[in-house]
Amino acid sequence: MKRMFYGAVAALALSAGFAAAEYPEKEIQGIIQWGAGGSTDTVMRAVTPHAEKVLGGNVVMQNMTGAVGAIALNHVADADADGYTVLMGAENPMLYKIMGLGDKDYGEFIPVNILARGTPILVANNDAPFDTYAEMMAHIAANPGEVRFGSTGPGGLPSVINAMIGAVEGGLDVIEVPYDGDGPALTGLQGGAIDVMPVVLGLAVDGIRAGNMKPLAIMDTAPSDRLPDVPAVTEVNDGYNTYLPWGPFFGVFAKKGTPDDVVAKLSAAYAEGAQNAEFVELMEGRGYTLMGISGAEAEAFLSKWQQGTAWLLQDAGLAKNSPEEFGIARPGE
Repeated sequence: MKRMFYGAVAALALSAGFAAAEYPEKEIQGIIQWGAGGSTDTVMRAVTPHAEKVLGGNVVMQNMTGAVGAIALNHVADADADGYTVLMGAENPMLYKIMGLGDKDYGEFIPVNILARGTPILVANNDAPFDTYAEMMAHIAANPGEVRFGSTGPGGLPSVINAMIGAVEGGLDVIEVPYDGDGPALTGLQGGAIDVMPVVLGLAVDGIRAGNMKPLAIMDTAPSDRLPDVPAVTEVNDGYNTYLPWGPFFGVFAKKGTPDDVVAKLSAAYAEGAQNAEFVELMEGRGYTLMGISGAEAEAFLSKWQQGTAWLLQDAGLAKNSPEEFGIARPGE
């Protein structure tokens, strides 16, 4: 009897090990938070074929739009935690709770791999009466309520950068001009409708090189290889180190409870896929900073990103709910 019992246990253990080793045994559903042709869609469809080769299986990607990405997030959160439904998303869920857009964020998920982040840059109209970040701040101080900054709405990149400037500099007395997206805002900048626009480097670099706008500062802790002559804002004011590096990011996430070995296999596949030369060229060409982080490093990045952004929006009066309600600590506390 004992022999049969031990034999059965051994068989079950062998069977479990064999099943885990066989992952994936069927197609993996990759749920993309945004529509076809957007940045998240482009990034995920570029890296996933390379990850598939490592996984030895297929990832069928589906665009699931709506509610600023919350529909896709909730779909994956409601699926089985078996590694066969993963979320391919951007940074937006980290703000759902404070912006009143949902009751879940990436705290419900394991970061399989945070692939890359965008690097913000401040650009100005060529006729603006300042050529550097320091000159811009001096001009704003001398002319309160006159300089026109582009904005794409609460929670968008410009609103966060504007709030960050205000927090570090002790205020930012400017006019925020709303636009329906970065593209129209950059058109307005070049036409003289606004003076300054915070935007992702990849969207501005061609216009800068063509002489259609002038760069003031890279909103990062170091200059970018793509525009090495443009200083990082931390060189002007080290107060930004509290919040930077910061930027929109792209990542693959699995529901919490997914087996460790499955997460490890997914993480390894996307880590290797992200090193593919074609993918690296695409990301660098768009001005993104490659990250390729998972585990504790990714968790720390997400926590810092959420803390800094949530409290910036709260202090700027843009949050619907206080971060305190969700246990999101203020940076430095």
